[in-house]
Amino acid sequence: MLIEVDKRLGVSEKNTRVKNVRLAPRGPIQRTFKHLAKLPLGALHCNDLAKAHGPGTTDHRPRDPPGSLCSPVPLERGTKRGRSPRVCQNLFMTKYAVIGAGSWGTTVAAMVAPVVETVMWARNDAVSQDIEHRNRNSAYLDGFDLPVSLHATTDIAEALTGADVVVMGVPSHGYRTVLEDCAPFIDSSTPIVSLSKGIEAGTLMRMTEVTLDVLPDHDPSVVGVLTGPNLAREIMQGQPAATVIALPDAGTASELQQVFINPRFRVYTNTDVVGAESAGAVKNVMAIAAGMASGKGYGDNTLATLVTRALVEMTRLGVAMGGDHRTFPGLAGLGDLIATCNSSQSRNHKVGFALGQGRTLEEVTSEMNMVAEGVKSTSGVLELAQRHDVEMPIAVQVGRVIYDGVEPGVALHELMTRAAGSEYSD
Repeated sequence: MLIEVDKRLGVSEKNTRVKNVRLAPRGPIQRTFKHLAKLPLGALHCNDLAKAHGPGTTDHRPRDPPGSLCSPVPLERGTKRGRSPRVCQNLFMTKYAVIGAGSWGTTVAAMVAPVVETVMWARNDAVSQDIEHRNRNSAYLDGFDLPVSLHATTDIAEALTGADVVVMGVPSHGYRTVLEDCAPFIDSSTPIVSLSKGIEAGTLMRMTEVTLDVLPDHDPSVVGVLTGPNLAREIMQGQPAATVIALPDAGTASELQQVFINPRFRVYTNTDVVGAESAGAVKNVMAIAAGMASGKGYGDNTLATLVTRALVEMTRLGVAMGGDHRTFPGLAGLGDLIATCNSSQSRNHKVGFALGQGRTLEEVTSEMNMVAEGVKSTSGVLELAQRHDVEMPIAVQVGRVIYDGVEPGVALHELMTRAAGSEYSD
């Protein structure tokens, strides 16, 4: 197989043959790449190499901008594990650090690892060893093989050293502490992408605000979020899905888009960080409400009513905080809301469902090994609503159930019997 080499770099066609290296079988989201061997430092267009994703696949990546080239990574004999087969010179494609090894952080790392060198940081040594040596995360994402090119460590310095992009997959209540440990190893111009959908207790900060509070000299234009209707297990199964990268710098967002996107995971860009991030926090609260309705045995009419009015509350607060109203009917708003309010895979929905069946919050949360962000964020959302003078009746009732022990049926009755008004103002 001959690969066309860009003549502008002065690379001859000599020794430009490649050989296929058989990779270990992996899950459906991983791709089979053709490793490049004995190839002098040259250049391949990203989309040419992307054709090696696997048999029967079509390259749906955005076309590279004129002059955007990829350099093959020479394979060193005797290396323990293969690195990514390409590093884009004009993209953030050298190394990604994913901080946090929960289900969603692991899924994102698994999508990126076949494309670029990726190192995960895990707090728990057993989780790190499981990923590093067995290509599994049995604690948080059991049943899925991870890319052999994905590395894991409990050493934050090791994970972050040389990273061009930092992905923060840490829950909101631990985000600040972990980022403080990361701070000495992050350059001020490095893009930081948060996966967390929550509000910090006490400060009422979104995670991008926490990032800039911990890193006051960091370039704010490259701090953003990746958010959308993204249930980890479905994405690991290779089911089609989409997401949004919201970043103030549209150019950086577009470059990151080309790394995260694949034929089963469509990525859109957005500059509205406030809207995308506030939507993610509010939808977790609404998912608890939807779970309670399902736990009480209510059907589709109830859920449709709840989701529709939840979108109203989400939009009210997000716009009051400075978000763009166009964000909320999109993937970060309505898309995420529909997925989370309908899915038993959602931790927040599970909490609400159990509450609807009469169980206590303590019973439910004690059985979970991952955080349901809505439980911790509801109070913050309610405080933000009060700060911005925004009416959020569904969120109020979720708070009463969680914090005051009100029975979900009573909370629903109060929602349904409050004074009625116009659909546009109620």
